Amino acid sequence: MIHQNVLRYRNARYAWWALGLSMASAALYLTQGGNRRPGGGTWQGYVLGTVGALLIVWLSLLGMRKRQYNSRSGSLQGWTSAHIWLGLALLLVATLHCAGLFGWNVHTLAYALMCIVIVSGIVGLYAYLSTPRQLSLNSGGAPRAALFEELFGLDRQSRDLARVCDPVVNQAIRSSIERTSIGGGVLRQLLAVDRSLFVASASVEGAAGVQLASNFDQQAVMDFVARRVPQAAKRAETANLQALLVVLSRRQAVLRRIRRDIQLQGLLRLWLYVHVPLTVALLGALVVHIVTTFMYW
Repeated sequence: MIHQNVLRYRNARYAWWALGLSMASAALYLTQGGNRRPGGGTWQGYVLGTVGALLIVWLSLLGMRKRQYNSRSGSLQGWTSAHIWLGLALLLVATLHCAGLFGWNVHTLAYALMCIVIVSGIVGLYAYLSTPRQLSLNSGGAPRAALFEELFGLDRQSRDLARVCDPVVNQAIRSSIERTSIGGGVLRQLLAVDRSLFVASASVEGAAGVQLASNFDQQAVMDFVARRVPQAAKRAETANLQALLVVLSRRQAVLRRIRRDIQLQGLLRLWLYVHVPLTVALLGALVVHIVTTFMYW
């Protein structure tokens, strides 16, 4: 995860680099004059275009740097900081390169893709700065494995308590545990969809008498057990049902945290699935832009 100090890495070194690059690019752009209109066809435009192209290629190398754990080419935090600030400066460099001249052509397509990649990068930056804190608050600083371990422990407690209750309650609890839904496809993870079920029959009959009911957020099975409390024939059974409700309530809270953890992690992965393909498309459009420029201009 990106630490929040990445923007201020080494006293915001790369923010100053980006500012310097932006000022130099603006100064170079202002040297254009005379009878020729500013644009990508002037020598200044070619210089700005070359700088922009090199920036795009270098920025795309961050993904490779993340996988080089023993690299001596600088810290990953430094690379990330430079990626953010120089990526923002790229927007100005590319705009000055084309002098704001757009049309229905591959050159504008490359510019549009670059803007989309930069915007998606800003969205990703926000996600990577805010999501780790949300994950930590949601899990209490514990890894997801610890949440599942707690869930399995609560499952055992639920089964033990249900075993000494009425058979109908025992069946409902066992089925609610076995049919608890966690995760699933991409949309189910992102939307935290819960398709849990449980057996809500009034008596323990054969398979033909089994009635599956929705157990969204485990609330239905908790209501089912709560309704059984006034019907308990013995004081001991009442105590067991009340203890079972306490465990089920805790289990509900843990399941909510697990689903939220999966949802937040899924949102981070979704951003990568968008940002990376867009970057590849931008590199392809950049190649076409350069080739057509030297072939036809």
